[in-house]
Amino acid sequence: MPKSSGRNAAPIEILLVEDSPGDARLTEEALKGSKIFNNLYVVEDGVEAMHFLRQEGEYADAPHPDIILLDLNLPRMDGREVLAEIKSDETLKL
Repeated sequence: MPKSSGRNAAPIEILLVEDSPGDARLTEEALKGSKIFNNLYVVEDGVEAMHFLRQEGEYADAPHPDIILLDLNLPRMDGREVLAEIKSDETLKL
């Protein structure tokens, strides 16, 4: 379920890929304090990020994010690997 903040008309869909609960919480609080209306989705590693982006499994109904905030040091699949996957997948390219 997304965590919304802000008051503009159309929300910005943000995917946060962060394995540290503290850093994820700080990011969420910063976005809540901003004037940007957003829906924040948080996943904990690169594998989950790819499932979210490809709308697989529990993320079948996930939106396509407008912005991805990607930690580079992640378990299972790090941020650099996620970027390489996105670049190599024609369905994920803009």
